[in-house]
Amino acid sequence: QEQLVESGGGLVQAGGSLRLSCTASGRTFSNYAMGWFRQTPGKEREFVAAISKSGGSTKYANSVKGRITISRDKDKNTMFLQINSLKPEDTAVYYCAASRFVGITLPEITTTNGYNYWGQGIQVTVSS
Repeated sequence: QEQLVESGGGLVQAGGSLRLSCTASGRTFSNYAMGWFRQTPGKEREFVAAISKSGGSTKYANSVKGRITISRDKDKNTMFLQINSLKPEDTAVYYCAASRFVGITLPEITTTNGYNYWGQGIQVTVSS
């Protein structure tokens, strides 16, 4: 069964850094674009970053650009999200996702509808 599992979350002080990982199992996601979203209670899941199948192209939400780097290791079927200069407003449940049919250049890559597979989510809490 295909599965995406996030790890690396937790409690971090403002100004600190964190690296989230998303490990895929059950199938190879090397031919999938992948992305990160985050969600806080009462709000819709919002796009954070996406990376192309090859890993050569990336896209970021304006709210995190400059502080976040998305990357992937196709050999290890793993994707990463490095978050620097963490702010309390970064507190959220972070989800990784894989998209079989939507490429990095399409606007749908920034929407939840563009993805076929989702992880269960991992909590990131930033204390002030």
